[in-house]
Amino acid sequence: MLTFNQIKMAIYATYLTNYFGYKLTKVSSATEKKNLRFQYARTLLGKLDLEIKIINQEKVPKDGQYLLVSNHKSVIDPLIIEIALENSNLYGHWISKKELYNSFFFGLFVRNAGTILLDREKSQMGDFFKDIKAVVKEGDSIFIFPEGTRSKGDIKLGEFKEGSKIIALKNRLDILPVHIKDNANDMLMSSLKGEKIKRVIEIKIGDLISYKDKSASLEDAYKEQFNIN
Repeated sequence: MLTFNQIKMAIYATYLTNYFGYKLTKVSSATEKKNLRFQYARTLLGKLDLEIKIINQEKVPKDGQYLLVSNHKSVIDPLIIEIALENSNLYGHWISKKELYNSFFFGLFVRNAGTILLDREKSQMGDFFKDIKAVVKEGDSIFIFPEGTRSKGDIKLGEFKEGSKIIALKNRLDILPVHIKDNANDMLMSSLKGEKIKRVIEIKIGDLISYKDKSASLEDAYKEQFNIN
């Protein structure tokens, strides 16, 4: 059974997500969307009493186009990454599942925040890669969770899907690896229980990986950078 605090936070988060989703329908530039995404992330994480600590922040490029790849443990991972990019001009389109597009909770926000729909039910992926090429041509980056879904329990890192490296190669995007060190889902659940303790989630920025680099798979290169066994 949900606690009063969980119900209260669910109502607030739904309101906030749709409020910013509506605001995003009124803007069109990458800068405006980036600013609104950051404001949303800072507001919601602040309400949850979650502090983000960025390790190697100097490795975040100020400008350019990249394929940002991250591990995925919680629903708030995109927010954590938005905070890490605060002082950068990087603006990326998130690869988003069809379920999020149709979600009552996330739908309005996701459809307008700068995302590319990944419909896994389609047998052909031509439109998906065409959409990516179009936004890259406009000067934007691509943000993706290469595991394809959230890893559960004690799994440190799920298997990377091949699509991530294909995106990098097809669009000549060097890869910006980031790693959320802490289990953000555990901290989110703790926050929702109303436990009044300080929670700090660390996110580490890695070294750029050339899209031309064939010395190791993307998954192996990622693991090596962040010492994941």
